[in-house]
Amino acid sequence: MMFDLSSSIDLPLLWGGLIALSVLLYVCLDGFDLGIGILFPFAPSDKCRDKMMNSISPFWDGNETWLVLGGGGLLAAFPLAYSVLMPAIYMPLTIMLIALIFRGISFEFRFKASIKTRRVWDYCFHYGSLVATLMQGIILGVFVQGINVVDRKYAGGAWGWLNGFSITVGLAMVFGYALLGSTWVIMKTEEETQSWAKKCSLYVLIYVLGFMGIVSLWVPFLNNQIFDRWFSWPNMFYFSPLPIISVFVSFYLIKTITNGKEVAPFLLSISLFILAYIGLAVSLWPWVVPYSISVWEAAAASESLSLISVGAAILLPVVLIYTAYSYYIFRGKTSHESLY
Repeated sequence: MMFDLSSSIDLPLLWGGLIALSVLLYVCLDGFDLGIGILFPFAPSDKCRDKMMNSISPFWDGNETWLVLGGGGLLAAFPLAYSVLMPAIYMPLTIMLIALIFRGISFEFRFKASIKTRRVWDYCFHYGSLVATLMQGIILGVFVQGINVVDRKYAGGAWGWLNGFSITVGLAMVFGYALLGSTWVIMKTEEETQSWAKKCSLYVLIYVLGFMGIVSLWVPFLNNQIFDRWFSWPNMFYFSPLPIISVFVSFYLIKTITNGKEVAPFLLSISLFILAYIGLAVSLWPWVVPYSISVWEAAAASESLSLISVGAAILLPVVLIYTAYSYYIFRGKTSHESLY
């Protein structure tokens, strides 16, 4: 008899949660090293840039594990959603992957490059990070805005991903990752680099809060269901803590930066992302292809979900333990000396 967990566990719901968690972990973990790439050319000196890159060298490739898990999990657990979403985001996804390749190459070559050629790899690192982040935001914008689906197939055009809302979300993601990157630098560096990062954090936070406000006000008007969910009673009462907590976190973030705290600004920046992510989850539930296909409609057969759940139960704890261990081993401040 084939092992089947579906009799006791809602596997589509479980896998929807796992994929959502993977995306959140990717955004929080890979977000700060992409943010460092976005800020890279603006650092005050090459020594500062060396410190910034050294601070993420042990982590950047491991952080992308969660992107692979999210995409692979979507294919395995929700093949229908994968077949609908991929044509809709094929172009920005391809551009993102190419940008990540250039960014990854720059890590390896910059440490060995001469003074004359190092600037080339600096710009590869910067533009690779910038373009990858912008495309991730555009993909998120396309997803939130909704996919044109007819007969369970994508019915939009090749350029359907390029519109005002998706570009706005893309720019919001750029500034959001820059905030994560600057607060990471505050935590991992000292002296000139840290002082510069504090100024960057306060400057970038203005744009982050502005874009959060714009997107938060725009999303409810994308779909009547979202509007009713947020502005009907008693939902307004139940969900009101999200914007209220976000305001308090923002004020406390400013306070911790100006008061010279080092770890708190980074944790509070992540908290802002988590709050925004929860807000999107509230808006989009239960759709895996908004606003056409639900989590249960897109799920694979229960036998397939049972099989991959066993594999996930074994591998996910290993990945989590390894990730936590690597962050523990490479804790503390970084220097400008080459790690390669």
